[in-house]
Amino acid sequence: MSASAPGISQDWLERYQKNFESSEKNILAQNVCTQHNLVEMCSSRARKQTTQHCFSHKVEKEGKPMTDQKGSGRCWIFACHNIMRIPFMKKYKLDEFEFSQTFLFFWDKVERANYLLNAFVECAKNGETYEGRLISHLLHNPSEDGGQWDMLTNLVEKYGVVPKVCFPESWSAENSRKLGELLNNRLREDCMTLHRLVAAGKTDSEINTEKMNMIEEIYRIMCIVLGTPPTNFTYQYYSKGEDDKTPQYKSFGPTSPLNFYREHIKPDCVNMEDMVCLVNDPRKQNPYNKLYTVQYLGNMTGGKRVLYINKPIEDLKQLTIKSIVENKSPVWFGCDVGKSFRGQDGYLDLKGIDYKLVLGIDTLKMNKEERLMYGESLMTHAMTFTGVNLQDNSEGKTPKADKWRVENSWGSGRGDNGYLVMTDDWFSEFVYEVVVSKKLLDAQTLALLDQEPIVLPAWDPMGALAH
Repeated sequence: MSASAPGISQDWLERYQKNFESSEKNILAQNVCTQHNLVEMCSSRARKQTTQHCFSHKVEKEGKPMTDQKGSGRCWIFACHNIMRIPFMKKYKLDEFEFSQTFLFFWDKVERANYLLNAFVECAKNGETYEGRLISHLLHNPSEDGGQWDMLTNLVEKYGVVPKVCFPESWSAENSRKLGELLNNRLREDCMTLHRLVAAGKTDSEINTEKMNMIEEIYRIMCIVLGTPPTNFTYQYYSKGEDDKTPQYKSFGPTSPLNFYREHIKPDCVNMEDMVCLVNDPRKQNPYNKLYTVQYLGNMTGGKRVLYINKPIEDLKQLTIKSIVENKSPVWFGCDVGKSFRGQDGYLDLKGIDYKLVLGIDTLKMNKEERLMYGESLMTHAMTFTGVNLQDNSEGKTPKADKWRVENSWGSGRGDNGYLVMTDDWFSEFVYEVVVSKKLLDAQTLALLDQEPIVLPAWDPMGALAH
């Protein structure tokens, strides 16, 4: 008797084919989807006709020009600068302005290399080996482009900020894949060397000297591919005159990036130390109204830890509404941008793409908790809320939104010149964190910052970085 064929039996394969071909809808869908973009073929015409880029409340002045991170994972930096430039442009009466995203990108790469190597030495001293899950996680993508809000606070509070004209983009900043591969190569080799030095019983002084030489190599690479960041600069610009029409020449400097931040940004635009990150993690093992951090999630040795206050999603919505409507301030947020996203039209809408109609599948069967548990979703991208559409409510009722205006950093070719529309139910399912001013929080929530945070493992999905 001959052995049966491996894998799926021929009987089952014939049944699959027969069932598929028995449906004329399947054949039509095949004819269309084999020749066209799948998302476009599944996109709902009805949703397109009923979605408008119009909102009851917007921040007073949105940023210009629309930013573009291009082929890099710097969205977290772009989103930070996008909330920072809005009050700065208003304060100094600027029509257009950008901060240098490359400036923070440079210092993040250098500081993060130092953070990783210090973490690796600590792990080696604790007996961790490369076969273990922790070391495997740290080595997976050690020079990752993405980041979190508190990592931005570390960078800005130490290095300051720079106008983009004073430290413009470079090719490797806009196309960072090869740079990331090179840095990963160096850092993995450095980790191997440090691991062996620890195993050989070298002193802390010997290990640190070797490590600092490794950091110098990283610094040299960054200077070559991004340029040397300025220690002082003079920013020249035109500001609208008293009549809001006649431009007037003005300048700042010479000044340092840190003094520029401390004198012109921090006092009345954005104080990084005044901002708090709130997350929505509905997993039952992580209760609400607790403070959390993630093991080895950071970019600066001795810097601010990445901290989250876990809150129900409705709390995140109400604080975002308060920031936009009452505080007139945009909001940095993190989400899983690839889900139910109609890119060209700029819709983040649970009903915008109908895979069930075309493919016969429902991609939204899991709830938010289950998606986190089974690896179906996590934060992937940071953007900025600049508007909200509030439904008509009776006086005194909690405001309810039906859609949100989103400033992205992918250029002006999508949606409303780069701005997206997010439905409120999409917010519920795929927004994971928002950053707001402490003054919007009640006393009980603020008190949570005094707790000793619960430490989640390094590989927990709440440690995901925005790209």
